[in-house]
Amino acid sequence: MSKLNMLFSFLRFITLFSVFLLLINPKFEHVTLSTEKPNLVLAIDNSSSIKHLNQNENVLNILDKLSQNDELNSKFNISKYIFGEQLRLSDSIQFSEKQTNISNAFNQLAQIYKDTNTATILISDGNQTYGNDYEFITSKYKNPIYPVILGDTITHTDLKIKQLNVNKYAYLKNRFPIEAIITYNGNNNINSRFVVTSGNTTVYSEAVNFTKNKNSKTMNFALPASRVGVSSLKATILPVENEKNIINNSKNFAVEVIDQKTKIAIVTDFPHPDLGALKKSIESNEQRSVTLINPNKIISQINDFQLIIINQPNSKFNNLFDTLNKENKNRFIIIGTKTDLSFINRINQNFTHEITNQTEAYQAELNLNYSPFIIDDLDFESFPPLKSNFGAVNFSVPFEAILNKKLGNVSTSQLLLATNEANNRREAILFGENIWQWRAQSFINTKSFNAFDNFIGKLVQYLASNKRRNRLNVEYESFYNGNTNVIIKAQFFDKNYVFDTRETLNIIVKDKVTNEEKVFPLILKSNNYQVDLSNLPSSEYNFTVRATNENISKSGTFQILEYDVEQQFLNANVTKLRQLATNSGGESYFIDETDSLISGLVNDNHYATIQKSNKNTIPLIDWKYLLVLIALSLASEWFLRKYNGLI
Repeated sequence: MSKLNMLFSFLRFITLFSVFLLLINPKFEHVTLSTEKPNLVLAIDNSSSIKHLNQNENVLNILDKLSQNDELNSKFNISKYIFGEQLRLSDSIQFSEKQTNISNAFNQLAQIYKDTNTATILISDGNQTYGNDYEFITSKYKNPIYPVILGDTITHTDLKIKQLNVNKYAYLKNRFPIEAIITYNGNNNINSRFVVTSGNTTVYSEAVNFTKNKNSKTMNFALPASRVGVSSLKATILPVENEKNIINNSKNFAVEVIDQKTKIAIVTDFPHPDLGALKKSIESNEQRSVTLINPNKIISQINDFQLIIINQPNSKFNNLFDTLNKENKNRFIIIGTKTDLSFINRINQNFTHEITNQTEAYQAELNLNYSPFIIDDLDFESFPPLKSNFGAVNFSVPFEAILNKKLGNVSTSQLLLATNEANNRREAILFGENIWQWRAQSFINTKSFNAFDNFIGKLVQYLASNKRRNRLNVEYESFYNGNTNVIIKAQFFDKNYVFDTRETLNIIVKDKVTNEEKVFPLILKSNNYQVDLSNLPSSEYNFTVRATNENISKSGTFQILEYDVEQQFLNANVTKLRQLATNSGGESYFIDETDSLISGLVNDNHYATIQKSNKNTIPLIDWKYLLVLIALSLASEWFLRKYNGLI
């Protein structure tokens, strides 16, 4: 056999052998080794109370010492987070946040470091302004926590207005109640005076005294509402000698005095849970009162009410509808399974409802293009379905949908909640019952009824008014507490009253005291424009919202009350921080014990680097070089045969 034939045989052998290997596809095990260091989380309190307690320099020094330590860096993967209201990766520490939620910070860390070997150093004064009690967060956060306690641990004499409860609204020529809770921290018997002032005028004054054991007092009194508008007042407990923190001795508050109350009637001839839910939602705003009444008694009192809510009408409501049509009064109709649809179709001129004698459970889907007033998304899709009559609704007048029906995951064009304006009259129709379940679900979602109550409140406010529709509408409060967000919302419509997303809105804010003017853009968010003015200092402001492309503007005034909850603290909350450390299996340290903290972490065998082996089973077919070998052997054989004239 010639050498050339031997070479051809060898190349053919390589090709066939490789192909047979691919057909058999044997598997090989590949082991890789890796090391995994434990995590060290530095959670830093970024709230203004740190600066108020003069601990900001200490925090920066501790951070520098921890992050630059070679032994810690060798043993741990170090990550830095800051928190106030929310947790975020450390970028810059300003100690400027107005609220502290330690519990929320650990809830978020629990998701990030779940099932990991992690040590957490909490650098904080332990003073939380809102949120769940962080002392028991160890039920969710399973890693040891090592608090570094900031602040003075010496007990100082301190008088403090712990809480001030006052209604937001009062009625002209009435008296509005105030409840003040005052606490004392000290060992001596003291005498002071509690005063309430309006400007330079004292409107209330009362002597108070405290002892070591009698260290709190609840005061209840009432003040007259003598003029319409926003009344700004200040409650003060006069400081005693050598009192270190006098910022927490005062609280500003305001009351808006109005001269009338919106009266609303809910007309029904049978009890239903929806009625109670609507009454509670509407009356959550003290400017409104609700009366439950049957369709016969309402006729003689109809002019006493600004809005009539009609629950599931039938032929007994005939006289009521005749009177409402004659007086051209606004109304809110609730149509449910007990509604007489034949009666509705006969008595109502604006719409008709197809009669099928069938019911269905529909969920709600928000119409983001609804324009008459601003609607916030309450996460309607998480709400339970409403029971509704099956069948189409046809309007004979222009209408706008607030909510559409949704059957499972299928969106429909059928109406669940809609409004219409015709003949200088406003009307809303809810095509479903059991809205009380929505109020309950809203509370479950947000831990408050406020969101749902505000939604119903806006609908009622729209229906109780006949004011001419404007192209620019602005939503704002007369006053804002210093510890809340100052959000102003606006809607802008084109000449056909369709919400216009192309316009640019700006707000010009002028401080009444300093005459300083600032201009802010309003940002488009879903179905409204809004601006956050929370960074403005406490003062009284005039504002004008102006459209850039058209000569349309809207003006108003609001006041931001002075209050910084972070300045109410005088000491670190040592007890809670120590208990948190104990509950989590960690240990607490003071500022001057940082070296002990570092030594403890470095020498703790619980935090050891883990070597992991990863075994992968790799089939031969994934080995690309074998395919390359087959291609090379075939190509070489072809080239040699061609070169030698054999093909």
